[in-house]
Amino acid sequence: MLTPQGLKGKQYRITGNAYPRLGRPPKKSRKVLALIGALLALALIGLGGVQLWDIFSGKGRNASAQACETPSGKALAAPAQDASPDAPGASAALADPHAIPQPATVTVNVYNATAKAGLAARTAEELKKRGFAIGKVGNAPAELDKKVPGTAQVIAGPAGVGASTLLGSQIAGATTTADARTDATVDFVIGDSYNALLDETQAAAALALATKPTPAPSTTGSC
Repeated sequence: MLTPQGLKGKQYRITGNAYPRLGRPPKKSRKVLALIGALLALALIGLGGVQLWDIFSGKGRNASAQACETPSGKALAAPAQDASPDAPGASAALADPHAIPQPATVTVNVYNATAKAGLAARTAEELKKRGFAIGKVGNAPAELDKKVPGTAQVIAGPAGVGASTLLGSQIAGATTTADARTDATVDFVIGDSYNALLDETQAAAALALATKPTPAPSTTGSC
């Protein structure tokens, strides 16, 4: 090794067999990518923590009971609300012809289609005691006279569907027929097999059976 004149070579002589290696300076893009990756990892951890909190805290347990939503965010079915006379559409709800009315709001025409005299009057009196309003009482029209083989035939129009269900529950084996009348009156035509009305307890049980709702199919977990 050459040593400049006037200098002592031992003081500045490089010894050993290891030399420093020079690497490329780290690029800024690598640092940025590393920072973004760390932020994404923290975000995923936070999201998972929120979901676990919802599960263990019981939030959303009643979600299956809520109405499913369309892509627009509107519910497929609105929750039922109690109708009040002042609410919009309440009159339509109260006028539902399929709703079972109170006996006092049902006008019954009682007709006797048998050869037994006085049967219509006695039956009308029994129905009156149960709260029904009585209309016409007399013999059945010619097209029904002696032509009702069962206990009774209940006849009503589209506006008297619920009333006919109520009246039909008062007697066992009654048949129900629809006609084109526009009012809510109901005809009670006594047939050949008629003996008496059901007692009030039996009539109430028959009405409950006739109006028992059909179970809806389960939609748990799906819309």
